[in-house]
Amino acid sequence: MCGIAGIFSFDRTVDFSTIKAMTDIISHRGPDGEGHWISEDQHLAFGHRRLSIIDLSAHANQPMHAMDRYSIVFNGEIYNYIELKDKLLDAGYQFHTQSDTEVLLALYDQKKEKCLDDLDGMFSFAIWDSVEEELFCARDRFGEKPFHYCFHENVLYFGSEMKSFWEIGIPKKRNEAMFDYFKRVNLAHDPEKLEQTFYENTFRLVHGHWMKVKKDGTYIIQKWYDLDWKKQDSTLSFEEACEEFDRLFQLSLTRRFRSDVPVGTSLSGGLDSSSIVCNMAKYVGDKNITPKTFSARFKNFKKDEGPYIDMVIEKTGFIPFSTWPTGQEMATDFEKLCFHQEEPFGSSSIYAQYRVQQLAKENNVTVLIDGQGADEVLAGYIPYYYDYLQSLFITKPFFSRFRIREQHRFIDFHTPHTGIKSFGLKLTNYYELRGKLLPNRNAKRLNAHLYNNLMCGALQELLRYADRNSMAHSREVRLPFLFHELVEFCFSLPDEYKLKLGWTKYIMRVAFNDILPKEVCWRKEKVGFEPPQNQWMKEANLEGTWSSYLLKHFES
Repeated sequence: MCGIAGIFSFDRTVDFSTIKAMTDIISHRGPDGEGHWISEDQHLAFGHRRLSIIDLSAHANQPMHAMDRYSIVFNGEIYNYIELKDKLLDAGYQFHTQSDTEVLLALYDQKKEKCLDDLDGMFSFAIWDSVEEELFCARDRFGEKPFHYCFHENVLYFGSEMKSFWEIGIPKKRNEAMFDYFKRVNLAHDPEKLEQTFYENTFRLVHGHWMKVKKDGTYIIQKWYDLDWKKQDSTLSFEEACEEFDRLFQLSLTRRFRSDVPVGTSLSGGLDSSSIVCNMAKYVGDKNITPKTFSARFKNFKKDEGPYIDMVIEKTGFIPFSTWPTGQEMATDFEKLCFHQEEPFGSSSIYAQYRVQQLAKENNVTVLIDGQGADEVLAGYIPYYYDYLQSLFITKPFFSRFRIREQHRFIDFHTPHTGIKSFGLKLTNYYELRGKLLPNRNAKRLNAHLYNNLMCGALQELLRYADRNSMAHSREVRLPFLFHELVEFCFSLPDEYKLKLGWTKYIMRVAFNDILPKEVCWRKEKVGFEPPQNQWMKEANLEGTWSSYLLKHFES
């Protein structure tokens, strides 16, 4: 995990001081080392800040060069680099480090952009090919690692964070359309324009895309990955599906243990993080795992998840660490939080996550395994039931009348802990006094809704928050639920394997029933890192709403 930066000038030379300034401002992303390289013709510069995770030696430093042809700056992890390396050795490639970066370079030489299909990982990188005189940039499937770019005065600049551009004098001009969008819908991204940021002429390379840039400044951007949400397999029995789900999850988890520094985990008390902790417990002693968990707790708050956290700790024997953030502390840290996030964010829960990463740093754990992505893959939110039942209504109208009544008995839609009272009303409105049901043929299919949330919905914001918060404290976050083979498998399953009898994530609950505390495995309320935001605002004497408080900073 690192920070990268680059300059590709099309009509003049670049200088060392500029690329150095771009990496200095993101030193928090890589405190263990720095490196810079300028091409022979001085039209291209790469910069890198290193957070050492795999192969801690200087041999693995970046920018890295290979075969008298390629140069790379790379941010992220290739989790299956050992398997890829074995195949490349068989093909005749030689290696001089134990790093995944060198494996990536060799694979690119072998397959060019098709190498991306073979990667299990989170990544953003840029490779210069001196033979083709072409810059190749790419980003991972789901957007775990950031890649920003801008064209300014006939120069391409790119980097992990936008502050690298502002640090060297590129104008920081507000994108008024994005600020207006945030004010209207409280979303920090536009699902229809994922490349847009809150600043003009500064863009994201969209996840699952690559970009090629020539020396004359011409470039193309192309999608290299997408999910086929319509492809479903009904041949697997539920028992077989549970076995395959567990196999893929264990494969994902064990690959994400690969590290030369300590690996711990965050723990909220919810199903996702608890499943990770309980599964990790099986591997302690065999892997480089530090049995430490890191949680955010909230005093005198009804949604504090302490009791569930305690159940998981008692079950696994892991060593718990907790942070207890307050509104006053949030106000004190607010400028630093905004500096790292760079763009508006939806709620104060981002500060709770920030403090968890800080806690991990204080206890010398560099890598955290986290449960992000499970809700969007396994239908973890109650409103997904609306799409599921509507799909049934349209495809199996007689069967679905029974199923909707059946689900209504099991789901307590009206209780405050769902946080979605309106959904209960939507389902209740299907019933007339005579017992008839009213369909909504405009409703999305369940997989379509999951696809939208995974690929262009709120998950994109959550991944951005996690990257910035972890990097603020030089920590690495790894997400086993976003292993692409696991994601594709879950999308291929029948809807009822994910939602059944009022239970979200049904297949995961059954698969992990024997290792989770029963109270955690079969709990219905979903909380996550939800802080007492209104209480915090009062504690810090902050006026107005969270959104208005936040925008005062970003609009000044």
